[in-house]
Amino acid sequence: MFREGLVVVVSGPSGVGKGTLLKQVRQDNGNIRFSVSATTRKPRAGELEGQNYFFKSVEQFQEMIENRELIEWVEYCGNYYGTPKEYINDSVKQGYDIILEIEVEGAVNIKKQIDNCVTLFILPPSFDDLKKRIVGRGTEDECTINTRLETAKREIAYVDKYDYIIINNDINTAVNEINSILTAEKLKYSRNSDILQYIGFKQT
Repeated sequence: MFREGLVVVVSGPSGVGKGTLLKQVRQDNGNIRFSVSATTRKPRAGELEGQNYFFKSVEQFQEMIENRELIEWVEYCGNYYGTPKEYINDSVKQGYDIILEIEVEGAVNIKKQIDNCVTLFILPPSFDDLKKRIVGRGTEDECTINTRLETAKREIAYVDKYDYIIINNDINTAVNEINSILTAEKLKYSRNSDILQYIGFKQT
């Protein structure tokens, strides 16, 4: 029996390890795709059209907004970023689970538009642990670190808007928990309402 894919929205503060977890989840599941955003930002060295981003002019992006071709969009540092509906819909219809790693406001907007999407929030073991991770990168000054921590507090306040929480204390455990959630979601009756007909059972 063919099942449509899941739309999986993942959020969490900077430094919590979202990228590492999702990379492993994708390696474990051959039918997972990562969402590809549209942007007006210029391509960086090595970035490919349709793989890293869909690169658009400002005019093209504004047309996408006007034509309601984006699930959500934001302006950040002078550039536009958005999630194209077509890529999401096509992937799901082909049976792919598509993962959107996105900030909290965008996640809330997507949940309003896609009723059966699955939302996960990645938490650190503690706020002190998150601070250590960010400081340990050694790539940012104190002002930037403090800004990230304040942003993290604001983002964590949204955790009750999500279906599931994952505490990233151990990578393997967190990955297994995410995989278990995806499996359970696919087995929900609401996603398999035609199963009785498929197995030849006639209701009276």
